[in-house]
Amino acid sequence: MERQIPKNVRQIGNVSDSPKIYVEDYVDTFFAQLSDKYRNDPQKPLGAFLIGDFQTYEGEDYVYIYGAIQMQELRVSGMEYLIDDETWKRAYEECKQFFEEGELIGWFVVKDDAEKAPGNSTVKLHKKSFPKKNTVFIICDPQEKEETYYVHKMNDLMEIGGHYTYYEKNPCMQDYMISSRKKNGAVQTEVVEDKAAQNFRDLARKQGKRTRQKHQGNFVYAMSVGLVLVLVIMGVAMLNNFNKIRKAQNQLEEVAGTINTVKDAGNSGNSNESNDPNGGQADDSEKGTADENTGAEKSNSVSDKKAEGDDGTSKNGTDGTASANSSQAKNSQSDEVVEASAVPSSSTNGSDGVYVVEKGDTLAIISKKMYGDVTHIDAICRMNGLSNGNLIYIGQKLLLP
Repeated sequence: MERQIPKNVRQIGNVSDSPKIYVEDYVDTFFAQLSDKYRNDPQKPLGAFLIGDFQTYEGEDYVYIYGAIQMQELRVSGMEYLIDDETWKRAYEECKQFFEEGELIGWFVVKDDAEKAPGNSTVKLHKKSFPKKNTVFIICDPQEKEETYYVHKMNDLMEIGGHYTYYEKNPCMQDYMISSRKKNGAVQTEVVEDKAAQNFRDLARKQGKRTRQKHQGNFVYAMSVGLVLVLVIMGVAMLNNFNKIRKAQNQLEEVAGTINTVKDAGNSGNSNESNDPNGGQADDSEKGTADENTGAEKSNSVSDKKAEGDDGTSKNGTDGTASANSSQAKNSQSDEVVEASAVPSSSTNGSDGVYVVEKGDTLAIISKKMYGDVTHIDAICRMNGLSNGNLIYIGQKLLLP
């Protein structure tokens, strides 16, 4: 499948030669780790097999190197490199395991006294191991931290003046680096980035920061709108409750006024009865009638009170509404507690030197989780070959420095 020429690239050296060589940033990071390892223990050379593919676009040849596998053993006899069958077998197995249909297209060597140009024995070994045109041989000087690229063409290994480093997601190489980290003893590289690379990374970080600020602004606006709606709803509910309480109070006052009127009428009747010209001997039938009327009035008063009690149910209903609102608030608080407790603990994530990206993570958040501050962002980027710290994705595995 023909790939598109990468756009996010960093040029190293003179790239006017053919073919054009593109090295993925994770692979470049892996080379730097092997170089650091050799400087710490320069007993024997270190090597790696290159994995990639060849492309031709508009008559121009391109070589893409998107993977590298460390050689199990690389021996030297004089100036001749020796790669045994067991090393080749393991390389093919790891290539199939981590890079599926990847193809071995060359090799990489780091050694202090490496020859400045490949000798006859090196050329012979390369032509035997990688007979295809445009296969690559890389010699790394660990002290100068310089890499020289050679390409198999015109039946020889010809030096290439420069190459490109390109940046994209590379989970295959990342998984291999994580798997082999303890076995090959890779450590964080201290490679000083040149100005072009630094400017590129700074620009990517600024763009990511503006994006995060925009998202945060939208979130705050949405929260503000939601809060205003809640306050409006609560205000309307309180106003309705106040009107119901006021109505109930007016009804109570009306009932109380009716009771007082009845009481005053009863007192007036007693006064008339004591002034009766018959000497206070009121007719029993009239007295009974008065008692019946008074009883009826009291009955009506009780009925009114019951009616008021029925209206009072509205008050109770109001209280029920308030209680329901309170219950809803408590349930909301309970939901928040449950939701907070449902967040997975990161106490074990990253404890083995590998952090798995979770939802909502940024490099700043990861640095804060792992180290308590955000000063390790650049170290995490360099460790994982990240050109843009905002391009991490959920489930991605990051090596912790």
